[in-house]
Amino acid sequence: MKFLKTLLLFTFLFAYQTQNAQEQDTKMSLDDGTISSQFDFISKKSGNYRAAGVRYEVVKESHLYKLRKNVLDSINLINGKTAGLNATISGHETTISSLNKKLEETTNNLSKVTEEKDSMAFLGILVSKATYRVILWTIVIVLLILLFVFIYRFRRSNILTQEAKVALSEVEKEYEDHRRRALEREQKISRQLQDEINKQKKIK
Repeated sequence: MKFLKTLLLFTFLFAYQTQNAQEQDTKMSLDDGTISSQFDFISKKSGNYRAAGVRYEVVKESHLYKLRKNVLDSINLINGKTAGLNATISGHETTISSLNKKLEETTNNLSKVTEEKDSMAFLGILVSKATYRVILWTIVIVLLILLFVFIYRFRRSNILTQEAKVALSEVEKEYEDHRRRALEREQKISRQLQDEINKQKKIK
């Protein structure tokens, strides 16, 4: 009984392996599958023999031609895909180069806009806002100092003018007094002279 079970088990396993091998053989062909599976197919379908002590493998010529055609087709397909990928990569590189150029231009424009935003035009020259404020306040302070100096000098000149007018008025007054006294003296001398002349005439 035990022997019968073992025999049935072996029979079942043998039948399963045979069927599995047949299914794999039917799946493997030169029309489908990868190049590797096609080589396996040719290897399984090939025979061998010995001649003069040397082992030879026998492969059907039609299988070799078919395999060669399949390999060349695969190579051409890969070359086509490679060419397509290279064209795609070239296109991407061109796009990336164009985008990098646009990015550089945008960055430069942004830098210029930022510089113009943070700068002020002074006498046609762009200077930073801080420098512009310093220049502006320096000009304002210098103008205020010049204004104060002008006001001081004007007031001093006005005071000196007033003093000169007063001094001139005093000089004119002294001159008038001196002229009046000199005129009185001259008149007095003239009268005395006239009196002497009259006296001399009487004596004669």
